[in-house]
Amino acid sequence: MSQEGQLLDKKSLRAVLGKTADWGELARDCVAFANATGGHLLIGIENNQSIPPAGQQVPIELPDTLRRKLAGRTVNVVALPDIRTAANGGQYIDLTIPRAIAVASTTDGRYFLRVADQSKPVTGDEVMRLATERSALPWETQTTLHVPRTERDSGKFRRLLEALRASDRVKASVKEKGDEELLDHYQLAQDEYLTHLGILCIGKRQHRAQLTTAPVIQFIKYDEHIQKVNKLVWDDHALNPVELIEAVWQDVPDFRERYELPDGLYRQNVPAFDEIVVRELLVNALVHRPYTQRGDIFLNLHPDRLEVVNPGLLPLGVTPWNVLHTTVRRNEHLARLFHDLKLMEREGSGFDKMFEVLLSQGRPVPELAELHDCVQVTVRRRIIKPEVIDFIAKADQTYRLTQRERIVLGLLAQHDALTARELATALELPGIEVLQPWLTRLLDWNIVHSAGRTQATRYFVAPELLRSLSFPVGTTLKRIEPHRLAALILEDLRRYPRSSTSEVHQRIGSEIHPRQIKRALDALIARNEIHFKGDNRWRRYWAAP
Repeated sequence: MSQEGQLLDKKSLRAVLGKTADWGELARDCVAFANATGGHLLIGIENNQSIPPAGQQVPIELPDTLRRKLAGRTVNVVALPDIRTAANGGQYIDLTIPRAIAVASTTDGRYFLRVADQSKPVTGDEVMRLATERSALPWETQTTLHVPRTERDSGKFRRLLEALRASDRVKASVKEKGDEELLDHYQLAQDEYLTHLGILCIGKRQHRAQLTTAPVIQFIKYDEHIQKVNKLVWDDHALNPVELIEAVWQDVPDFRERYELPDGLYRQNVPAFDEIVVRELLVNALVHRPYTQRGDIFLNLHPDRLEVVNPGLLPLGVTPWNVLHTTVRRNEHLARLFHDLKLMEREGSGFDKMFEVLLSQGRPVPELAELHDCVQVTVRRRIIKPEVIDFIAKADQTYRLTQRERIVLGLLAQHDALTARELATALELPGIEVLQPWLTRLLDWNIVHSAGRTQATRYFVAPELLRSLSFPVGTTLKRIEPHRLAALILEDLRRYPRSSTSEVHQRIGSEIHPRQIKRALDALIARNEIHFKGDNRWRRYWAAP
């Protein structure tokens, strides 16, 4: 069963029974889901559990009580409770909250929005933004231009279907659908008309131009005196968003410039702007922009930096200080299409990837700023510490680091030392108490050292280790906690899908007892975080999408 997040929350049965019932909190969570993209409340499962207590029974009248109580405490919220029985015989309620047709609120006039795994209050001017952004019918699914689905661009249509059917992220049952069924599945068409999303992706040029908010990209290059020296514009609407990404990367030669760094007797080539970072910036700009607002996407290239300016503000709930850990879908159908086409990772992980790549290249992290009516992301060109490149590569080769570990190691390698508070701030964490999952293994392996206590604790990479790349051998994995082992296995299977138990065991650490590996795999299967096929030594595992 999935963990709590953007689409799921868990509550104890005590929250809706007897004197301990907190109907106000339940109403707030339902309003938050309804104002976002909908979701599920699993009532009868504790926060740290994946199934209800064995033998737990849900009163037969409770679903009707939920409908009545929530109807009296919320506005524009639909509650659909259903009693379910888990494999252990325990019962729980799956309370489905669909996306609201209009802005939802509590009956006392308060507004909430689901952001990641929390229900955040919406106050002041943000209420007007919520009402504006949160139209009853999403922009993607509207058919206001009444373009028949037969009036699509046959070339774009064919290439899109070929890419979807070739993607390993698309389920086999979806690939088996007919061409017209695939259009409906991805919200590219409704009834006889193409949706706005369909026109954007497979429509003809003249229809895409009629959308008025179809993306236009401008690339402007400046010299050291801030004088324009080159300009490229993609404004003829001939390309869909997928083709725009490829065109920008291919047409701007500056993106493919490289540095030569000394590396002993040889020289090492490092890109001026990494392709992964540039493509991720373009994907973010295209997927997360508000398509109800006009404005061009600007790529401003200066001698020392690249600025990507996107029209519109950040989605409600997202700020420059929580972007690493917050997920809010503005164009969910376009995001799903991009994900299935393998143009982006799972929702909300784009900035994580940019942090990882830039830090592993000895560069500063991307800078995000919310301006008056736009969002600007700045990527620096300069490499602060060239030695960090080999350091991260060797550490990853030696220890199979997770993404979190590569990010925190890159930060520490660029600084002489960071206090616990400074590190938590750099990682956009709410406090120092949540640093442990990022640091524990690095400290165990003596890659990172610490001095001091509590918030004054200083974390640093030993300078001699950074220079020599002589990593300590031997780990403490023999006594690894179950949750840490599960996280390692999950990360390993994301990198190496369709792996056997022995292959996972060898990569994670041969000093771990095989029974520990087997127990961790079984627990991940029970939580539906990994899937498998086959039996005994022919069994192969992979991470759930």
